[in-house]
Amino acid sequence: MSEIPPVRTEERMAAALARLILDPSAPPARHIAVGAASAIPAAACWLVHHLGNPVRLSLLHKHTGNPFTEGTRELFDLTGQGRIDLFFLGGGQIDGQANINLIGTGGWPGTGVRFPGSYGSAFMYMMTPRTILFREEHSPRVLVPKVDIVSAPGTSPPGVFRRGHAQALVTRRCVFRFDPAKARFALGSVDPDETIESIREATGFDYDEPPEGVPVTPDPTAQELALLRGPVCDAMLETYPDFCRRVWQRSADQTDGRAA
Repeated sequence: MSEIPPVRTEERMAAALARLILDPSAPPARHIAVGAASAIPAAACWLVHHLGNPVRLSLLHKHTGNPFTEGTRELFDLTGQGRIDLFFLGGGQIDGQANINLIGTGGWPGTGVRFPGSYGSAFMYMMTPRTILFREEHSPRVLVPKVDIVSAPGTSPPGVFRRGHAQALVTRRCVFRFDPAKARFALGSVDPDETIESIREATGFDYDEPPEGVPVTPDPTAQELALLRGPVCDAMLETYPDFCRRVWQRSADQTDGRAA
């Protein structure tokens, strides 16, 4: 009998994101959009789908069958109309007020390290009812007290219209929940092999801890692992081939047709 590979960090993050998507206390996520650099969120969305939940998933850079016939312009139009319920955003820097920086470090326009650019992140953050932040790296250089440049604000002053805020931040070490009324994160769970102390040491911004203690982020269930390594990977091979190769050692010529 072959040994089952251990749970990968990416799989644990995908399962954590899936649980956040299905959070009954959050607004429903009927139509979810996923960007080109969001392979782990895409895995989470396909996991939600294959668990039998009726969600519409639109991959921005899907090579075939792409619902966005006009690219990102159509994504922005749909979001402005209130027809996208959930989006995912990362950042070169993320601070304790859920501001993200996709421009660069140092003064404007990023005189230190340059990031990819903010593009439509501010619009999506303001106009989408739910945003889940994610970043694999969890270190003080990424999770900072205050971002050098605000690409997209975590909260807005009174009178400024926005449909929603960050729901959570998922990293390779833990899950933070965001409270927009306080403009502050709270530690929701810590991954196996992490402690409250190790998270505090690795995080540059301050955050709250629940008085009753912090649970461990659960590993994917056996069913979730089987789905991630089977039909979820099949569904992702075309759009995220490098991710599937790195995480599951799979390539497009190894699919068995379970992506539908």
